[in-house]
Formats: sequence, C-alpha cells, structure tokens
Amino acid sequence: MEATDLTTRALPWGAVWGQDAAVQTLREAASDPAAMTHAWLITGPPGSGRSTLAYAFAAALIAEPDDDQAMRQVLAGTHPDLTALRTEGVIISIKDARALVERSYFAPAVGRYRVIVMEDADRMAERTSNVLLKALEEPPERTVWVLCAPSDADLLPTIRSRVRTLRLREPDVADVARLITERTGVDAATAEQSARHAQRHIGMAQRLATDADARARRDETLRAALRVRGVGDVVEVAGRIVQAATEDAKALTAERDEAERASLLRTVGVAEGAAVPPAVRSQLHALEDDQKRRATRSLRDGLDRVLTDLQSLFRDVVMLQFGRDGELINHELEAQLRELADAWDAERALVVLDRVAETRRNLEQNVAPALALESLLVTVASGRTP
Repeated sequence: MEATDLTTRALPWGAVWGQDAAVQTLREAASDPAAMTHAWLITGPPGSGRSTLAYAFAAALIAEPDDDQAMRQVLAGTHPDLTALRTEGVIISIKDARALVERSYFAPAVGRYRVIVMEDADRMAERTSNVLLKALEEPPERTVWVLCAPSDADLLPTIRSRVRTLRLREPDVADVARLITERTGVDAATAEQSARHAQRHIGMAQRLATDADARARRDETLRAALRVRGVGDVVEVAGRIVQAATEDAKALTAERDEAERASLLRTVGVAEGAAVPPAVRSQLHALEDDQKRRATRSLRDGLDRVLTDLQSLFRDVVMLQFGRDGELINHELEAQLRELADAWDAERALVVLDRVAETRRNLEQNVAPALALESLLVTVASGRTP
C-alpha cells in the first residue's frame, strides 16, 4: 500500500498512517462547515491510530491552516482550546465526564473551535454515558466532541445516535511490517513476525520488534498453554500466565513512573536524593495514587493481550482443522498446533475459542485473574466448560 498526498508529512496529518479515506473525510469537515458535524466517533481496532487521527483532526479544527505553531501545540496536548481525557484507570469516572461537559461550554480562547477528545470512550459505564448525552446532542456552535472506541457497539445506542461514526481500516501485516522497519530499523523478518503476532496492532508490533524480553514472554506463555494436558497442569500454567502479564505491565510502567516522579521533584525544586519536604508529600502521594491506578489498568491490559495471544493460538488450531494452514498467526508453533488440531475435533476447538472470549469479558468485570485463567485452562484441558 503506497501513501498518497492525503497523508503527507505536512501538519497536522503527518503522524496518521494508512487511513487515507478517514483523513479525506476529516480534512473536508475541518475546511467546509457544510461537511462538519459537532460530535464524532472514531472507531477501529486497537493500534489502528484512533487517537492519532483524533488529535490531527483537533489540530486542523483549532488552528488556521497556515499556523504550524498552534497545530504543534494541539498535537502536544498543550493548546488551551483542546481538552483531552486519556484514560489510564479501569473506567472513566462520572467526575471526569462532568469536567469534560463543563469545559465543552467554554468558548474557544484563541482558536477556531474548542475540541473535546475522549480516548477509550468504551470505558464509560451507563451512568457516565448519560452525563454526556445533552452535551453531545446540543453542543455550543464552536465546540466539537471527538470520541474514540474500538467499535460503535461498545457505546450505548443513545450515544451512537448523537455522533457521526468514522470507521478506520485494519492495515495488512505486510503494511505494518514495512512501517515497523522504517520506524525502528529492525530486520524484515523480525518486523514481519512482530506484525503478525501483534495481529496488526501497530504499537504492539513496534514493542515486540524492539523488545526481546516481550517476545520471549509471549512465546513462553503460548508454549505453556500448549503443554496443558490435564487439570493438574492448570494451576501452574495459570500462575505463569499471570506472572508473565504482571512482569510485562511492570516493564511498561516502571520507567515512566520514575520519570514522572523525578520530573515532579525537579519542578518543586527538590534535588536528586534529597529528603522530600512535608509540603511536597501530598503532591507526591497524589502522583503515586495515579500511578497505582495506571498500574491496575496496565495489568488488566496485559492480561487482555495474553488472552488475545491465546485466542490467536486456538484460532490457528481451527484454521488447521479446516485446511487453512497458509493463514496461521503463530506458524513458528505449527508442529504443536497440528498435534492439537489432530487430537481435537472442531467443536472442542470452537468451545475453547468461545471460552477465551468469555474470559476476556469476565476480566473486564473484575473477576480475579488467576481464577478466570484457571477456569479457561480447565476448558482447554477437558474440552468442557466448568
């Protein structure tokens, strides 16, 4: 897939990749009031660039076409006419939603529009969604809402009826692999494997391509699941999977947590290694609370990534059972997958796939991770749902 002039490196669309049709729609909306809608929903699978596109659109709406400085401010999240909610907790709180609604009624300070970007809008409970309804239905003339979610089905019908939905396309494995090679310089084979294992999720593919430990944890997790032969293996393997997801989450958050702590202390004038004055401790505690919430979300996301990988594993088993061996995600494990495909009938493989999907939903409902995984692995071992 070749890039077109729709996504040139010129601001603000330069970071948007592989979504030419969506860019065309939003460019027209930003430049033509007749094509404009004041509430948008950008949907697409994780890693498809929903947030990147949302901020590019915000920059095009807020800044004049030749004002590169204002566009850079929006893309950096520092422009006064941009209000963004980046969710790092498990859910979006009613308090946060109300704050967005309040900001939406402010007139633009310096730009053409005030833009409200809500990432992960699918993390709203019904009560929280209801807070947004009137603001989405009757926004002020120069306010634009941009929600992002994996699918419009993840939001209430009352929300969907008040927004214009823009669906992003999924890139091909080869396209993602080329992008990863361009961005990171890794060899073509590593980029292709990472894009395939990440199931075309650009961010995850980049991480796998550049982090050997992440690749090793994924490989060990899948091999452990393939070794489950009886109920006696279940507790051990479930524990391993939770441990791998925990280590992955810590690796993602530890460096960022330390950088945030150091930045806060520098900002308030505390030298490195010096004692923290009592007046600063409340700010430090607030930061640590935010980081703990983020760690909880990161672990939940890590477990979901593991389950996505397991889903790809048992999907490959089904593909082999139906003679589709050219479309495997995990073809490095083809010998073990063929063994399983021969040992199971198609019904059992489909039962396991359904159980993986159910486990993902259960974890979103705060089911204990170890218990959820043990229950899943009992189905893997027996072919029956506990």
